[in-house]
Amino acid sequence: MKLGLNLSFAVKRWLGGRQMAAVVRELGFNKIQFTWDLIDPWWPEEPRDKIAREYSRAFEDAGITVDSAFGGVASYSYNHFLAPTPELRDLGKQHLMRAVDLTAAMGVRAAGMPFGSYSAEDAVDPTRREEIYKQGLEAMVAVSRHAKRAGLSNILIEPVPLKTEFPSSAEDALRLMTDLDGQTDVPVRLLVDWGHAIFTPLFGKEANMDHWMDLVGPFIDSFHIQQTDGLYDRHWNFTREGVIDRTLLEDFWQRRGLTTQTYFLEIIYPFEERDEVVLADMKAGIALLRDQAAA
Repeated sequence: MKLGLNLSFAVKRWLGGRQMAAVVRELGFNKIQFTWDLIDPWWPEEPRDKIAREYSRAFEDAGITVDSAFGGVASYSYNHFLAPTPELRDLGKQHLMRAVDLTAAMGVRAAGMPFGSYSAEDAVDPTRREEIYKQGLEAMVAVSRHAKRAGLSNILIEPVPLKTEFPSSAEDALRLMTDLDGQTDVPVRLLVDWGHAIFTPLFGKEANMDHWMDLVGPFIDSFHIQQTDGLYDRHWNFTREGVIDRTLLEDFWQRRGLTTQTYFLEIIYPFEERDEVVLADMKAGIALLRDQAAA
């Protein structure tokens, strides 16, 4: 199985391309997923892109491939394409378009984030949900045109484990992919998070990755992996006890005949945790995944 590293673990800790590249190499990776928690897409374009290029040059010099750039905790806080007002939805579209520009400045192929979340009021109103969803589709088509002009090859959408968001279930994801397929200037594909897909309180007996593969397998570009208990969106390291381990991930990879996808390790630590503890824990967790896996 192919392993990559999402940089979420490093947020507020190892900043700048030189330092970040050194940490990535120390952890033994040569493929990463950049997070917008390190560079805000809303920063003024000139300094933002200068910082982005500094990261990309440092990664290139270190022999590290940046596969994609993705929204992190900060981006996830907003409702984006499913927000309750036209102004907020337009800002969500602008957010992703600016992130596309940031990604293009790094010379990276794909940018992505969750599609969005409804307000508490809209979430329980089927008519409003449908109206806002259709506007979200139109906005995503517009973003895809912008992405093609910027030189990107894909847009990625991450399903999330809340009923107030879309897509949450594999059925939601299939609808989104079907509605967008052939309508966008670059393909829109899924990045499926293991901790989201096996979220038992929401999905019950369908809380397993095989269900996702059965429904939307051809649309899955890549995966996020982490440890979880299946009860909350934990993003724990594999040094903790939970329901996912290397054997499960390896077995799934082999059974499903995966070849082109990547498992991106996405671990999120409390900000107050000491840097040396984070680095040591990352090394230990990665060691548990490395047996029979190629970094």
